[in-house]
This record gives sequence, C-alpha cells and structure tokens, in this order.
Amino acid sequence: MKKSLHLLLGDIEIDKDLKLLLTIGGLYSLGIFLSNTFVNIYLWKQSGDYMAIALYNLAIYILQPLTFILAGRWAKKVDRVIVLRLGVLFLSLFFMTVLLVGEQAAKYNMLLGGLLGIGYGFYWLAFNVLTFEVTEPETRDFFNGFQGLLQSFGGMIGPILAGYIISRMASFQGYTVIFAISFSLFVLAVVCTFFLKRRSAKGVFRFVQIFQERKQNKDWKRVLYAHSFQGLREGIFVFVISVWVFITTNSELALGTFNLIFSGFSFLFYYAATRLIKPRMRKGAIFIGGLSLCLSVFLILIHLDYTTLLIYAGIIGFSYPILFVPYASMTYDVIGKAWRAGEMRIEYIVVRELFLNFGRITSILLFLAAVSLFEAETAIPYLLVGVGVGPFIIYFFLKNIDLKVTEPREKPAISKELAEEENR
Repeated sequence: MKKSLHLLLGDIEIDKDLKLLLTIGGLYSLGIFLSNTFVNIYLWKQSGDYMAIALYNLAIYILQPLTFILAGRWAKKVDRVIVLRLGVLFLSLFFMTVLLVGEQAAKYNMLLGGLLGIGYGFYWLAFNVLTFEVTEPETRDFFNGFQGLLQSFGGMIGPILAGYIISRMASFQGYTVIFAISFSLFVLAVVCTFFLKRRSAKGVFRFVQIFQERKQNKDWKRVLYAHSFQGLREGIFVFVISVWVFITTNSELALGTFNLIFSGFSFLFYYAATRLIKPRMRKGAIFIGGLSLCLSVFLILIHLDYTTLLIYAGIIGFSYPILFVPYASMTYDVIGKAWRAGEMRIEYIVVRELFLNFGRITSILLFLAAVSLFEAETAIPYLLVGVGVGPFIIYFFLKNIDLKVTEPREKPAISKELAEEENR
C-alpha cells in the first residue's frame, strides 16, 4: 500500500491535517453537487413560481458576503477550525431544515437560502485560509490538483446519481433520499473537523482599508468591477437554465445528464487550460471564453429543446475553463502586487467576494422586477441576453492591466472560487 502511494504521490509527505482537509473538501463537494442543483427544481415543483426560486437565491447572495465579512474578522480573532466547523454545521442545518419542512419548502425559501448563504460564507473563507496554512509549497500543487479532482468527481457523479434516484421514486420521495444523503455527508464532515489541529489566530481585520484600496490601485479596481460583471451572469443563470431543462424534459434524470455533460467538458478543458494557457495568452483566452459564454445564450433562445440544451452544456463546459483559469490567475497576481498582500490576503478575498455578490444580487433584483412587470416567458429571454454579456465585459476591464512585476511580492495561495461551480 505504501509503495502504491509513493508511486502516486512521489516524495510528497502528506500530514494528517492535509488528509483531513481533503476529506472534508471531498465530502462537501459530493454533498453539494448531489443535492444543490435539485433544490431549485424542488422549489419549482412545489410553487411553479420563478419568484420563489429567485428569492431563495437572493437570500443566498445577500447572506453569503455578509457572512464572509464576519468570517474574515473571526479568522483573525478565533481559531480558523472553528470557523470551518461553523460553515459545515450551517450547511448540515440547511439540509436538515429541508428535510423537516419537506413539501412546504417553498414557503420557507428565504430561510433556506439564508442558511445556505451563511454556510457558504463560513465554509469557504475558512477552507481557503486553511488551505494556505496546512500546505507547503511542495504539497500545494498536489492539494489543489487532488481537490480539483474531487470537485470534478462530485460534479459529474452527484447530479446524475441524484437525477436517477429521484426519477425512480414516486412524488417527492427521491428528493427526501438525496437530501438525507447530503445531510449525512455534512455530519461526517463536521466530525472530521474535530480531528484538525487547532490553529490560533492573530492580526487585525482591515476590511475597510482594503475596500478603499481600489481608489489608489487601479488594477485592483478593475478586478473588482470585473467580478461584479461575472456575478451579473451568475445571479440568474444558476437557476433559470436548470428550470428550463426540467420544464423542457419534465425529468430530473435529464437534468442530471445535462450537468454530467457540463462537468465532463469542464474537467477536460480545465485540465487543458491549466497546462496550455501561458501568461502571455491570458487576455486572449479571457476574450475567447467570455465571448463564447455570451454567444452561447443565443443558441437556446433561438431553438429551445433538450438536444440544444445538451449542446449548450458542452459549450459552457468548454468556455468556463478558458475564461476562469487565466482570469483567476490574473486576479491573484493583482492581489499579489497589491498593498500588504501577504498580511491582508483574507481581506482581499472578502472584498472580492463582496463585489462578486453585488453583481449576483443586482441580477436577481432585475429578474424580480422583470417578472413582476411582464410575463415571465416574455421577459426572461431578454434578461438572459442582457446579463449574459457579463463574462465578455470582464475582458475590457482586464485588458489594460500590466502585470510586469518590478519586485518580488507574495502571491496569495487561495485556490478556490467561492462561486459554486454550478453557475450556468
């Protein structure tokens, strides 16, 4: 067994905390991808109302950045492991509440969204900080690669497995089963946090200074505005496309297949993009990826059927990696050159999260206004075109950024985007 691990990992020494953090990340990925896509469909089947789903997602995107700010403060005042545990506990509480309210979930959509947003905020802030602290330069690539593999596995297996389970059971029984499985996975993740070594906190949380830093640092301002436009697309695409797949097919298994194709293409092209996109190619890749995402919307608006939706899944599975691999690298490079980057890495990530969710909230507010004033079937296509241009606009904020480093600066080792990779 040890020889096999040596062949797989080389000379890398993997300590207990690193293994535990990978285990927690794997349980999180499988639990979220197993159920999260289908919460929106669960609410849709109960209410048949876009407003109920939009308000659920709005609650997520309001509570998530607020919790990020609180979690960032606590990460510098209390044990980081406690913050991580709080995140997993709130995610467990979310699924427990879904199970308890059952077929009345649509009536508690804001409560459910708030619980999920709080869970996301605590979990991802702590996970990102702990990733930096439990890994060393020689183990960081292994950790990020293996964590990416676990996320890809969850993204491919979770939705199709959940879709199969739901489609084989009557009424809402299948939903109850997958929510119960997700709840169990998060309970296991909570247990794992008790075996992590306690990590004392230090430092002062300077959120306001980093928020105002955009006035002195033009590149930081450009990155923040780019994230707002990224969020503009994610806000409504995350649930509208899933609902359309379900309405078109009336099948949860079909939705699982859609996500399998999306995740499969994403896995392949994330692997390719990571190895093929060199620093000099970043801006061109961002342009291509953003334009592809923008134009892909017209495919499903021109002719909406299941085959077209599967083609759309493949296109966005290609486009997201081409856009986000260089986009993330440029973001962290800008942060790495910014004022007191090493000391303030938590604050930079929190401020970025604030702008990302501002875009998401704006998108959903536009959606709520549109479906209140007009027929949903008429308003939504125009709205998708309007907010769908967000990823393409990212390029125009980043194209003037000059990343020629004049002196060595610490580059943050925050490896994961918060946005759940369910953003369609």
